[in-house]
Amino acid sequence: MVMDDVAGVQAHPERRVIETFDTEFERLHARSCRLIETVPVELLYGDVHASSGSESVGVLVLRSAGVVEQTCGGIISNLWDDPFEWTLPEALSTRARVIEYLCEVEETRKHAFACVAGDRDLVKMIATPSGEMRSLVGLILDTLVRAIRFQGRAVAELATVFLGVPIAKQNLIR
Repeated sequence: MVMDDVAGVQAHPERRVIETFDTEFERLHARSCRLIETVPVELLYGDVHASSGSESVGVLVLRSAGVVEQTCGGIISNLWDDPFEWTLPEALSTRARVIEYLCEVEETRKHAFACVAGDRDLVKMIATPSGEMRSLVGLILDTLVRAIRFQGRAVAELATVFLGVPIAKQNLIR
């Protein structure tokens, strides 16, 4: 390897893992937007199955996005604010407002990922709100998994609404 090649590698650290995470979070965002566009507006926060204790599609999508927003805000500025306060159904009462919020979260996520220079940075430790030290890769992976779980519950709730049968009785989730 010549000196110019070494300098080029150092100037552009490998980002394969980061790019993979980036793709998965982009997919999460796109699915959330499609989900919000799909759900009838009267069911966005509708309490269709109040007796089952399930949450509405809108609330579950907001919780999914909130997980991402909180983690990425923590990565960017070490502020781990819980987005619960500004993601209440009263504040995000229309599809357009929910989509706008989802897009804001996606921009925050992109900013956070841009702050990670290369895959080597993913092993760095970061302090979480609990005071626990976690690797950046562990934190990002955990965030993705939790966000996907909330989104999956939203999809299941929407399926329950359209099929008219509680999801537990459909043998889809146990």
